[in-house]
Amino acid sequence: MPSSVLNDEQIEQFLTRGHVVINDCFSRDLAKTYTDRAWTRLGYDPNDISTWEQEQIHMPRMETWEVKDFSPKAWSAICELMGGEDRVLQPTIWGDSYILNLRRGADRPWQPPSPETPGWHKDGDWFVHFLDSPEQGLLVVVIWSDIKPKSGGTFIIGDSVPVVARFLKEHPEGVMPGGFPFRQFAAECNDFIELTGNAGDIVLLHPYMLHASSQNPSGVPRFMTNPAISFKEPMQFNRENPDDFSIVERTILRSLGVDCLDFQITGKRERVVPERVRKQQEMLEQEKARLASV
Repeated sequence: MPSSVLNDEQIEQFLTRGHVVINDCFSRDLAKTYTDRAWTRLGYDPNDISTWEQEQIHMPRMETWEVKDFSPKAWSAICELMGGEDRVLQPTIWGDSYILNLRRGADRPWQPPSPETPGWHKDGDWFVHFLDSPEQGLLVVVIWSDIKPKSGGTFIIGDSVPVVARFLKEHPEGVMPGGFPFRQFAAECNDFIELTGNAGDIVLLHPYMLHASSQNPSGVPRFMTNPAISFKEPMQFNRENPDDFSIVERTILRSLGVDCLDFQITGKRERVVPERVRKQQEMLEQEKARLASV
């Protein structure tokens, strides 16, 4: 088990508000080295806004790194939340699939996060969702450029985990990625948060956390990635020794107001191939061509 990174306050925040911030997981210089390459991949000039054809871009992954080598600090925190290194599906990979927010919504007044914010969702467009799904043990927001307030930081809802947990418990047959009433979920919540941070920080989110893109009227490009970290096996909510529950599992049990739960799925675990996969493959070929011509 990697050495401890999280203190008691951070663990409690994850249990109650579904997320924790880990500072300085990699250097600012390293972040700049990688994000500088993105401009060449896109064919955009970072100093000429007229070349920025799209407001927001979800780039395909071209280069990858194993997390335990790239950021031992981040890896330690991930393992703590998921119950130990032996429960995490490996190799655990991060990559340069940047979500680049250049000027999304800059043509209208900035709005803080609220139930009316468009686009609230839970990630996981590649599998059928169950309460115990292993595909997403954690969602990570990797911050590759400084994000100040009102500058494109991801919106999250700190009290959305219980709402999603109750819904999944009520649907042991499974829920397709498009089968969640996200607007209804958001209307039941109150803890709306705008994430900010510095290059090299990460935010570890519970897999049930609702989140949404925000506007970026700042004129400063925002680089982030949001890789999922998977469990090897489905989560368990009825372990013989309560100390064996992972913090992710404990968060779900606390959300449901129980100490343990004999949960059994009635549907079939299946993978889904989302449309974004085809689109990103096309983008990847275009980016490779640009790099080859430099």
